[in-house]
Amino acid sequence: MIVTKGLTKRYGARLAVDSVDLQVAAGDRYGFLGPNGSGKTTLVRMLLGLVYATSGEIELMGRPVPGRVAEVLPEIGALVEGPAAYPHLPGPTYLSLLEAAGPGRYRQGWKRRQRVAEALDRVGLAGIDRRPVRTYSLGMRQRLGLAGALLGQPKLLILDEPTNGLDPHGIREIRDLLVELNKAGTTVFLSSHLLAEVEQLCTRVGVVDRGRLVLQDDLAALQGPTGRVVVHSPDAAAAVTLLDGRVERRDGDRLVVRAVDPAALTARLVEGGLRVRGIREERRTLEDLVLELTAAGSDHIGESRP
Repeated sequence: MIVTKGLTKRYGARLAVDSVDLQVAAGDRYGFLGPNGSGKTTLVRMLLGLVYATSGEIELMGRPVPGRVAEVLPEIGALVEGPAAYPHLPGPTYLSLLEAAGPGRYRQGWKRRQRVAEALDRVGLAGIDRRPVRTYSLGMRQRLGLAGALLGQPKLLILDEPTNGLDPHGIREIRDLLVELNKAGTTVFLSSHLLAEVEQLCTRVGVVDRGRLVLQDDLAALQGPTGRVVVHSPDAAAAVTLLDGRVERRDGDRLVVRAVDPAALTARLVEGGLRVRGIREERRTLEDLVLELTAAGSDHIGESRP
């Protein structure tokens, strides 16, 4: 669905995107992660033909962008850098204009109104009143923008921070909606800095730092065991002695122990006369990975590279 090769964008001496090779397959829920200022939005804008690359190649659904972008845009829903709408219009009226100018330009009026109503319902804005968009909260505007992205029943959704401004309930609703759309055949490409949300939603991730893609893999493959076990025991102090240097950290009755077999570790503790209230294998989190890979932060995005 999305392939880039050596994708690069310079603004004068500033290197914003540095030779990125993306691979997003049909059916993916792809999370595109990185610190603020790391080049995520610039790359998303290049995918949609809003910004031209300095060098490199882009293909969406097998067609080159920007050369044939007009052919693929009707099959793409997008939300980039927050939704923009005519502030004096009510939300349904604004969506009706989008529908008439885009995917619904050949539909009869009642069908357009039906599509708008369906899109509003899917993002939690069903029955919205006639207030102008300028009176909407940030979360409502975000939902309106997502409704606009869904008007054409897209095969590919490209979203930049789609849950910005939403409360936890709203974030969960959008997550459930994206999973539902994905199960129905829509590929989702999501740029975000909300690691916990990406971890719950996405099946594949890419991490960008200072314009470079530093990781790309299936999420399940990345969240493997760390070689440590977390133990909860009221006899934690004695366990430190019993385990003879294998304890890496202790916090009250919680121990982090170098071990690969929780069952064998439990047996040793019990044989030593110690109580075990809980034990689990420690697995690497997405937060661990991203913090390791982007340790330098994003303040260096303006650096020039040869």
